[in-house]
Amino acid sequence: MKIELRFFASVREALGIAEEIIDLPPHVRTVGDVRAFLMGRGGIWFDVLAPEKALRMAYDHNMTGPETELAEGGEVAFFPPVTGG
Repeated sequence: MKIELRFFASVREALGIAEEIIDLPPHVRTVGDVRAFLMGRGGIWFDVLAPEKALRMAYDHNMTGPETELAEGGEVAFFPPVTGG
């Protein structure tokens, strides 16, 4: 299944990439699986996406948790928490 990945703010800066189209293996079925799969790339990918990192995730422009299931052509985005005042 092909999906689009988007990375924002400090996540984008650390990874050095803003977006990517990726063909996922069959065992990657949820947003959380995508995060784990990308962490498997090692190095900076593991550091930036590690479970203890506070990251927000979105699927098709909606905030989501790791259990959200993917569909062909979907978009998964990762970004740091945002605060404002």
